[in-house]
Amino acid sequence: MNTTTVSDGLAELGRDAPDERALACLVSKITGLPGAVPTSARVEPVDYEIGTPTTEALLRVLGTAELHSGETVEWSVFVKKLASVRHWPMMHLVPEQFRETFIQNIPWQLEMMVHRSPIATLLPDGLRLPVMYRISEYDDDRATLWMEDIEQAPDCWQLGRFERAANLLGRLSARRQAHLVEPLFPRGNVHVPGIGLRYYTDGRVLNGAIPLLADDQTWQHPLLAQAVCSTGDHGLRDDLLDLANRLPGVLDRLDTLPQTYQHGDASPQNLLVPKDKQDEFVVIDWGFDCPQAIGFDLGQLLIGLAHAGELAPEELPAIHTVILAAFMEGVAAEGMTVSEEEVLYGYLGSLMVRATFTALPLEQLGKTAACGIELFEERVRLTRTLVNLVSTIS
Repeated sequence: MNTTTVSDGLAELGRDAPDERALACLVSKITGLPGAVPTSARVEPVDYEIGTPTTEALLRVLGTAELHSGETVEWSVFVKKLASVRHWPMMHLVPEQFRETFIQNIPWQLEMMVHRSPIATLLPDGLRLPVMYRISEYDDDRATLWMEDIEQAPDCWQLGRFERAANLLGRLSARRQAHLVEPLFPRGNVHVPGIGLRYYTDGRVLNGAIPLLADDQTWQHPLLAQAVCSTGDHGLRDDLLDLANRLPGVLDRLDTLPQTYQHGDASPQNLLVPKDKQDEFVVIDWGFDCPQAIGFDLGQLLIGLAHAGELAPEELPAIHTVILAAFMEGVAAEGMTVSEEEVLYGYLGSLMVRATFTALPLEQLGKTAACGIELFEERVRLTRTLVNLVSTIS
């Protein structure tokens, strides 16, 4: 006797696989059609390079369902598997003496806490969270989120879209000033201004990137040496090391600026534009859940697409001008008083710390099958653009 069920198509999800009843309930929520009966279901991996150590997998579950009328409809849901970094396959790259601190300082539960918090009530019109259908949390420091699958608009980001995003991020920052709200995931000393950026600096920048940038062998590697020669940017190394000497002072200055809880990772990749409603952004993948200097979010908004190779570095200065003005307008619209000088320093100071020293793909230099010269040339140009921008602050 054939006892195959629709949910059998989801067996590869393991313990996350819903049974027939749970699948039917899930499909009813996804379609908004009570009584929709699932008739097929399958799992597809999402074609996206995972760069976050707390993300174990990105999947799309999709299928068909039959309505009472006999009509067949298609449905899909985005599935994200989260885990403590203690499960991270690359944990061996973290020196053993730093691993426990690393585990404690990377809040893998943050995305769950976003959806369990009242943050949706603070989002200005034009920003929204994806619909969350189901959260499964396990006692081995893992969880699985089943959320709205956003069909994104196919066109690229133009200046107007950057402008609108920056305005809304300004509004959000003003609404989440440090004296008005709490962190999404209260823990330890997370209330300390800039603590997240300082932890990132101590690890990724001071112990990772800068020693490599100071090493003669790094710049003698054929890929980087050729990229420097072909772009003619022979002063890039010295300029980066000069900026590195300014890091302590920049971090101290950032901590004195007006502080807000911002998105924390507001790259265009985390501001999804729905195909059927292109005047709104669906906000995902929040980060840096601690007070940061006003303007912090503008750095990732500026660099996200360029870092992914989807935007030429030469386009960034024009975007920079537009987003700074739009952010200021958004902040002012919410009644927050802050100077352009403060926002500019918060924006560019944070950008310097977080992105300027890590824009070169130095992690590729030690690989047997390293990437091509084109990537290194592009990243040299991107790094130069960032150096020129952030050098304007004192």
